[in-house]
Amino acid sequence: MRTVDLIRRKRDGGSLTPAEIQELVQGIGTGAVPDYQWSALLMAIFWRGLNRSETAALTSAMMHSGQVLNFSDIPGPKIDKHSTGGVGDKTSLILAPIAAACGVFVPMVSGRGLGHTGGTLDKLESISGFKLRLPVPRMKEVLRECGLVLVGQTNDIAPADRTLYSLRDATATVESIPLITSSILSKKLAEGIDGLVLDVKTGDGAFLPRLEDARELAQTITEICRELGTPVLTLLTRMDQPLGNAVGNALELAECVECLRGGGPPDLVALSVELAAEMVLLAKLAPSLDDARFQALRALDDGSALERFRRVVEAQGGDVGVIDDTSKLPSAPVRVEIQATHSGYVTQVAAREIGLVCMMLGAGRERVDSIIDHSVGVILQRKLGDSVTTGDSLATVHASRALEANEPLLSRLRAAFTIEAKPVDPPHLIIERMG
Repeated sequence: MRTVDLIRRKRDGGSLTPAEIQELVQGIGTGAVPDYQWSALLMAIFWRGLNRSETAALTSAMMHSGQVLNFSDIPGPKIDKHSTGGVGDKTSLILAPIAAACGVFVPMVSGRGLGHTGGTLDKLESISGFKLRLPVPRMKEVLRECGLVLVGQTNDIAPADRTLYSLRDATATVESIPLITSSILSKKLAEGIDGLVLDVKTGDGAFLPRLEDARELAQTITEICRELGTPVLTLLTRMDQPLGNAVGNALELAECVECLRGGGPPDLVALSVELAAEMVLLAKLAPSLDDARFQALRALDDGSALERFRRVVEAQGGDVGVIDDTSKLPSAPVRVEIQATHSGYVTQVAAREIGLVCMMLGAGRERVDSIIDHSVGVILQRKLGDSVTTGDSLATVHASRALEANEPLLSRLRAAFTIEAKPVDPPHLIIERMG
């Protein structure tokens, strides 16, 4: 059947067969289906949606559009984690070493940040010499030696997704649950993993701010994973304020090291431990979630998680000196304090606005090809529920140049903190667990 007939059918609310979807995805690589026809199909999908069978077929076709990694020669469970992203979301760099120290093999293929959300690869690039692109044989060596490997997506992993993501970005069809699901899972399942833990975020700083949208995405991803035969555990978590205290690449990496040393902000440590515990449980290395949580906490306490991180940094060519002395990480020359103008309690810390301010400082990207400054960002001194008095520091801006003339940016950051007379209790980070 002609491509135009398939577009018309989807436009009119019909469904596509797995064979038709497979042919459409293959047409991306061969040129048989040009970009303008895929753009029309994406808009039809955006308005009409995909049923579960169509979404599973699209995910599978995109996953098999390139190389599907095979780590079966490495004995042990291969489990990865994916987060839909947010401001200050740096859990991957904490939970992966924790899970590895507990016996899980973590072949983590990560992405870069875009807009107000950060990316794991950008944080890792703060480490001098760290190699994000490794040939598959070397990936296997690092995974076997360290229990984890931290790399970026290669040209051979789900290449159809790169094309479709660019088209979605250019055609205003990004916010589609089936298309988001197939994009996420095609890359993750191409890693050859035995199971996946998902952190789907909702709230002001999340990709999907509305709870009902985030829950729908979580349910869809969970169902498609199961349909494709991959065990999955999904947590629905809050992103109404930044996670942890640091926002900005080198600042966040330093905070991760602090957590692996046994310190760090309580909210960041708690969520990282919980996600790592879910990975241990999914790997069947613990009889219960409580036992898995105990193992994860022990890996932090006895230093074995930090040692795993040290090993993977060294194996991938990075300067391990930054683990012992985080002051060796890129450092911005300018510091500006944002002070409270009145006393009370912090009742809101607008995550999206803080992420946008950091992007304006140079920490994030407006476009995929934007150049970022790894040194800049913001350190929060106060978070939701904290008491403040007039003149207390709310946050410290780390900038690469003087900010005296940029009062609008500082005002935006100051306005991100709402201070009221009555105290509030921060809600629990985890909203729902989908087992």
